[in-house]
Amino acid sequence: MSTEPKGPTPGYLVWRLSTKWRVAVDRALAPLGLTHAQYTLLASLYGMQRSGHSPSQRRLADHTGLEPLYVSKLARTLESAGLLRRTPDPADTRAVQLSLTPEGRETAGRAITVTHELLDRLLAPLGGLHTERTEALTRELRLLLDAPLDAPPRSPTRPTSASSEE
Repeated sequence: MSTEPKGPTPGYLVWRLSTKWRVAVDRALAPLGLTHAQYTLLASLYGMQRSGHSPSQRRLADHTGLEPLYVSKLARTLESAGLLRRTPDPADTRAVQLSLTPEGRETAGRAITVTHELLDRLLAPLGGLHTERTEALTRELRLLLDAPLDAPPRSPTRPTSASSEE
């Protein structure tokens, strides 16, 4: 039996979908003057602040999955645009806390609306954003995202014989 995949591999399809999504978000947010990466930072900060948190750049990097150095660069750009503030963390002189400005909250809210509408259109083949098929896809994606990158490879299953030790 051949082990060659028939058609594209799951990895290739995830990469293609990720690329399609990034391009679609960049296009949808261009009128707001945002890139997908900037949106990720603003929307995450918006949600964290609504939950009562004032995260550090490092915590926001961990939350978004972006590299801390990249978050720092994005934060500086968004600060220059008047969308967020960077302030020293009183508990840790090496850390910088981030908070949205009033303009940043308004821009984040508009951007979130735009991306949710885009997501609903992208998920139309599954019935839309709030369907059982989309919920199932979301569960599977979370399962894959939660798996550690350094997990040991699974060894091929071998038939066991009655004489093998257990």
